[in-house]
Amino acid sequence: MHFRAWLILVGAIKRRRLTIAPLRAESLSTMQIIVRDNNVDQALRALKKKLQREGVYREMKLRRHYEKPSEKRAREHAAAVSRTRKADRKRAERDN
Repeated sequence: MHFRAWLILVGAIKRRRLTIAPLRAESLSTMQIIVRDNNVDQALRALKKKLQREGVYREMKLRRHYEKPSEKRAREHAAAVSRTRKADRKRAERDN
């Protein structure tokens, strides 16, 4: 985490509320974590869990380097094939 982000996080903790603005323009909702009884560790754990569920870490990893459009299409196609195969496996397991 960068120093400036850490200072913003510390300032938010002092105000007893963590608010995370959306990374993408299409997601307009903000994320809020309330710090109870000055338990910062618990609030950070909840924040990390929410960020993980939202896919923020995955998106940050993808945005570290430029990805060519052809690479993006290939990655998305591979993910679609993987999802389809997984669904087929589950369907076959359920039918047997």
